[in-house]
This record gives sequence, structure tokens and C-alpha cells, in this order.
Amino acid sequence: MSIIDFKALADTPLAHDPYDHVLVPGLITKEALAAAHADFPEIDRPGSFPTGQLKYGPGFAALLEALEGPELAAALGAKMGINLTGKPTMVTVRGRARPTDGQIHIDSAGKLVTVLLYMNPAWEEPGGQLRLLRSPNNLDDYAVEVPPDEGTFLAFPCIKNAWHGHHPFDGERRTIQLNWVNSRAYKRREQIRHSISAFFKSFRPRP
Repeated sequence: MSIIDFKALADTPLAHDPYDHVLVPGLITKEALAAAHADFPEIDRPGSFPTGQLKYGPGFAALLEALEGPELAAALGAKMGINLTGKPTMVTVRGRARPTDGQIHIDSAGKLVTVLLYMNPAWEEPGGQLRLLRSPNNLDDYAVEVPPDEGTFLAFPCIKNAWHGHHPFDGERRTIQLNWVNSRAYKRREQIRHSISAFFKSFRPRP
């Protein structure tokens, strides 16, 4: 049995407001979520960490393998009209958010598609809910707000108008970010950048 509910992904139409995106609550099976939660890496600092910098168990590793597998690349690429088959992937993980996170931005042009998979219990906080925005300077001018509930899957292309952000939140906020990227050279550069960043984060005081 697949970790990913591909029928749910197939049955979810591609939305276009404010830009193309796919939003599927509960895309990951309950059994796989429970295993991934049990083996989630311990992250006690804010920021994004490459998986190579983290320690985790087999349940979390199985989830990563499914996310980076060819079946998801083919299914999501076909839905979004972007060829993702054989493209390099990068995965980073967040365990906590800080009040400065969530500022409005677009993702790097070296990335083709961003996937965010949330790994939190039912979200009750007003902050920390990602908004897909119609403009680059107004967090309240949004078309979609995404509570980061566990198993919620969001994918969008990394294009020049894919503005997104969220209101501040300080505390645990578990997120897996998967990107398909346009070249292995870009992936190597990003891995080096994230590794340097992770090194300096290790000196920050724990919350």
C-alpha cells in the first residue's frame, strides 16, 4: 500500500487563483503519518535543515522516499503541466518557526516546483497559516490560506508571481519542503548554502 494517496491527488483539480497550485488535505496515510511522527528528526532551532544534516528513523525515511519517488514526480508533473521526471530533488525540514519567519517572498527561479507537507496536529493558531497572495506587499490580499495540519500537501510552481507568506508564529511548526530543481549544479550550490547556514544555526541559543 502506498504511503501517498494518489487517488486523492488525481481527484483534486489544479486551482488557478492566485496562481496554479494543488492543495490536498490528508494526502499521507494515517499509518505513514504516525510512523513519520515517531521518527521525525529532533529540531530545536528555527530555520530549514537539509535532511543530510538530520538524524531520523525509518518511518520518516520512508516518507521522504515516497515524496522523492518517480510516481509523485509523474503524477504531480502531469497535473501541473511541468515535466518533473528525472529532475533533481532537494528536501529541507523545519521543526520550529520564529516571529521573523513567513515574510512575503517567491521561491528561487532555480526551483521548478515547491511542495510543502505539514506535520502538525490540528492548527488552532492565527499565525503560521501560509497564504497564497495576489500581490507582493499585502499579506491580507490572499486567495488561499493553508492551515499547516498534518498530512496537508501543497504544491505550486516557482514562478515570478507565486507570492506567499504567513503571519508570525513562534513555536513548533513541522514542515517538510520538497523542491524539484532545474539542474544538479543548482542543487549542489543550495546544499552548500544550507550546510553553512545549518552550521551557524548550531551556535544559536535554544528557545
